Amino acid sequence: MANPTKREQKSAIFCFHFRWLLFIIAIAAGEAEYLYTVKGALLGKLFYIMGKSASGKDTLFRRLLADGGLRLREVILYTTRPMRAGEREGVAYHFLTAEELEAFRRQGKIIEERTYQTVLGPWTYATLDDGQIHLDRGNYLISGVLESYRSTCRYFGEEQVEPLYIEVEDGERLRRAWLREKAQAQPRYAEMCRRFLADEEDFSEEKLREAGIVRRYSNADLEACLAEIRRTIQQKGGQE
Repeated sequence: MANPTKREQKSAIFCFHFRWLLFIIAIAAGEAEYLYTVKGALLGKLFYIMGKSASGKDTLFRRLLADGGLRLREVILYTTRPMRAGEREGVAYHFLTAEELEAFRRQGKIIEERTYQTVLGPWTYATLDDGQIHLDRGNYLISGVLESYRSTCRYFGEEQVEPLYIEVEDGERLRRAWLREKAQAQPRYAEMCRRFLADEEDFSEEKLREAGIVRRYSNADLEACLAEIRRTIQQKGGQE
């Protein structure tokens, strides 16, 4: 075997000292935290879209997923609520019973969940650790509420979750909500009103501050809102 050249010797010495330097940094900063930071730099992002009811989240969600240039992967949530007219299993939600959800809970598969006491009984929405999310494979798009956003941050780490908070003027939201409910085979106006009022508490300015939500995306104009969100995803998702 040929003897190593001086350049190869210097390279080997440099690598040796560099590894020791990383080891010392890991000990000083806390090994677990350091290794997570190094790993996190290689991971994708969870872009978390949220907002009050009838703010246009679903439309924005579908348009962003359909944008092949963003290369976003979808995370489908689970819910125990009844399926609405026009909905299909596994498209916007996975629909399951309370008993089926409890089975996931016993397996420790729940990332976050929240239950609403509606006029039709309790409805639960949940994100499950069911194999959908692999941040080492790219960026993901997920939809939820402020409470579920915070739970997801605790599960994956705040560095990996980017909030996309959608805003619409209240009068316009109420008009959109009424039109959507009117189109249902059996409109549930009481539940529509409950959701509208509950959102005022769930997305209060105080709670938004506590969650660290600073940037807002106005959906008064759909195309302008989409363009602004696209820029954020490209910047934060390592596509620039």
